[in-house]
Amino acid sequence: MNKFTITEIGPSEVIQLFFPVSNFHAIVVVDNTALGPSIGGVRVSPDVTVEEVKRLARTMTMKNSIAGLPHGGGKAGIIADPKDPKKERYFRIFAQAIKDLQEYIPGPDMGSNEECMAWIYDEIGRATALPEEIGGLPLDKLGATGFGLAECAEIACPYAKIELKGAKVAIQGFGSVGKAAVKFLSEKGAIVVAASDTKGSICNPDGLDIKELMAVKEEKGSVIHYKTGTVKKCEELFLTSCDILIPAATADVISKDNVDGVKAKLILQGANIPATLDAEEIMHKKGILSIPDFIANAGGVIMAAMEYAKKSEKEAFDAISERIKKNTKLILEKTFNEKTLPRQAAEAIAKERVLKAMAYKRVS
Repeated sequence: MNKFTITEIGPSEVIQLFFPVSNFHAIVVVDNTALGPSIGGVRVSPDVTVEEVKRLARTMTMKNSIAGLPHGGGKAGIIADPKDPKKERYFRIFAQAIKDLQEYIPGPDMGSNEECMAWIYDEIGRATALPEEIGGLPLDKLGATGFGLAECAEIACPYAKIELKGAKVAIQGFGSVGKAAVKFLSEKGAIVVAASDTKGSICNPDGLDIKELMAVKEEKGSVIHYKTGTVKKCEELFLTSCDILIPAATADVISKDNVDGVKAKLILQGANIPATLDAEEIMHKKGILSIPDFIANAGGVIMAAMEYAKKSEKEAFDAISERIKKNTKLILEKTFNEKTLPRQAAEAIAKERVLKAMAYKRVS
């Protein structure tokens, strides 16, 4: 795991919220607000930690900065089972607890969705990615993050010496992001050869039928019930022979323990912090191009910011396409010209903007 430390950027606030009566507690991290109020998702997991939320909040600072959004980075974690029947109560209590924390605007993340954001909005009138029935742009339903990943792939493939049409794709995490990514990548001619969820993975080097795979996931709860292919363990997906690998679930799934088995030429980080820094360094030395999370998966937060600014669905998709393509090209040119890690190139650009904005703020 990457060790998080305090830097000149932040975090500015780390808050732990305890609710003894309801038997759960939550974490909120506001990393930086120099560019504006922080936006970041609410992760629900019995295993989420303060350290993880800090790292995720920093990722949001970088993501919002390089996307040119008027927002800083923040993140929250509710330490609970996302399938708990008392989930609505948890979210409403959480919302009341952050009512006066105006510098943090919640959004959906792993374990939460548009319905959860509606509960928060009902309590405090402040959330993003709301259901369309109450005027929101539901980023999971619209596939904003997955759309952004496909737009990123279009720019990144030539740098990785890949032809996107016909490229073989393996996706770890067949949830809202994963399903949207394969939909939009398939429309660009890519072939999905492997997919996984918490029950296991399904692999077929000749390709998986996307519509059938989605139907199986919906009806039977897991991709392992897809009829044509080989069922393997979850972790075996990373060993798949493919051109593009998309980790789209939890943190630190690519590490020094399994990175040597990665065969892809291009990694599109669909989840936040899915690879450890040492794994990224190893991949770079091996000639595997890994696009950082806050570049590749920024589609969701761009749409959330567009919703917050009262923009239309078309304006949001146009912004995702334009900003992700521009930033992917920008960081890859810097990467290849300066022979540096893509993450280092991206962080340098994002951090410069944050520090300039901080220079305009009054120091107490």
